[in-house]
Amino acid sequence: MSGDLSDLDRARLRWRARRGLLENDLIITRFLDAYEAQLSEVDVRALTQLFEMGDNELLDVLLGRSALDGVYDTPDIRRLVEQMKAL
Repeated sequence: MSGDLSDLDRARLRWRARRGLLENDLIITRFLDAYEAQLSEVDVRALTQLFEMGDNELLDVLLGRSALDGVYDTPDIRRLVEQMKAL
């Protein structure tokens, strides 16, 4: 999966990205539309971990209302969140 996701990998990532809050869906979909073709295996693992976060907590992070902490506060997740916030 190094930079070139298969169709199945893309479908799995998009499925994992589906959220209960529309705002999260919009932000994540915009990010995937822009960066999906460039994602590495490390990126996919980081996103998969990020998508385990609760919807309200994730929205607060994506909107800059709170910071990543605990298991979510990694360099890879921080980098991807910053990319999402920049879109």
